[in-house]
Order: sequence, then structure tokens, then C-alpha cells
Amino acid sequence: MAANGLETVAEAEHRRALVRHGRLLYRLGFAPGCAGNLSVRISANCILATPTGCSKGLLKAADLVTVDLEGNQISGPRKVTSEIGMHLAIYQMRDDVHAVVHAHPPIATAFACAGRALDQPLCAEAVMTLGTVPLAPYATTGTDEIAASLRPLIPSHTAILMSNHGVVTYGDTLLDAFLKMETLEHFAHICLVAHQLGTPHLLETHAVGQLLDAKSKYLRNSR
Repeated sequence: MAANGLETVAEAEHRRALVRHGRLLYRLGFAPGCAGNLSVRISANCILATPTGCSKGLLKAADLVTVDLEGNQISGPRKVTSEIGMHLAIYQMRDDVHAVVHAHPPIATAFACAGRALDQPLCAEAVMTLGTVPLAPYATTGTDEIAASLRPLIPSHTAILMSNHGVVTYGDTLLDAFLKMETLEHFAHICLVAHQLGTPHLLETHAVGQLLDAKSKYLRNSR
């Protein structure tokens, strides 16, 4: 921590944000039991993350742990989540990412369990916010296989379905990563109902291009 205390203040805010968003995931039904995990990048080589075996609805700031980019635990009273590998893979490959959320939103997870990516351009908001959401191959939770299954998809996406497991989203802030998770579950619900109603009407290629152009302009203007 810096001698002037600025890092202490920043870390305290990150801890509060992780607790707040963990509870939101729990209340939405995206992280039942002890499922799900969240992290934020608090320095060039340090990650603040949720511990293993902890309900996100009961999470406290003091429960959080810090690890370096190699996964070595630096501090914290509990062990880091066994799924920290997926977080580290994303941070290692994406310098622009400062937060990662992994959860099990039920409808999106059902798509992952059915072996179906959420990559159809059905909804303008999803195209703008998420782009295509691919499906990573199955990997055993808590092992290095998880990170390996995600690595080919990490550079080109910010939301990934994990076969027979759940979802991971990431962004430049914790709020950004959380909103992607929320939007993804909403989009999965739309896709499910659209298929139940009949043949979904996909956006045409030129319409998708216009949305992506609009997204690029928005991102440039917001910087």
C-alpha cells in the first residue's frame, strides 16, 4: 500500500463494490449457495477476489483475498476461490479488463448446458452490449482446464458461456462486468421465448453493421 494511503482508500472501495455486486448476484438468483465468484484488478500485479466456499449473499469485505497474477495468495483470512484461474487468464490476456464476474444465471446456463451459444443477432441491445456470446468447451471446475477452455475466446469477447457450467463476463469496471452478466441473462430469456413462439427473426447483416458502427462511435465519444 502507498505511504500516502491512497491505495488503502481505493482498495476499501473495491471491497465494498465486490460485496455489493456479490449480493446483487445472489438476490438475482445468479449465485445460489456458494456459487459464483468476482474479482477486480487493484494494481498492475494484484487482484482482489472472493474466497472459496462463501455465499455471495453473506459476503463481507473482510472475507476478500488478494492474489498476484500468478495466483499466489498475498493476503486474506480465507482461501481464494478455486476458480481463480479463469480470472487470471482474462487479466493476463486483456490489459483493458479490470473486473471479472463468474455466475450461474439460470437461463443462460441452460443454454450452456444445451450446448448452444448465444450468438444469434436477435436483439439490438445485445448486439450493442455483448456482441456474440460463444460457448467454451466443457472443462472441470476448479482445474487449469477451465482457463485453457476460455483462452481462445478471451481476446474477441467479453461474455462467454461455459459448457455445462455457467457464464463469465468481464469489463473495464466491476459495474460493467455485472451489467454484462445481467444483460446476458435477459438476452437468454428473450432467445428462449422467441424460439418457443416460433422461428425467430434475426437482424439482417446490414442492421448488425449499423449497430456495431453506432457502438464504436459511442465508445469513442465516451472516452
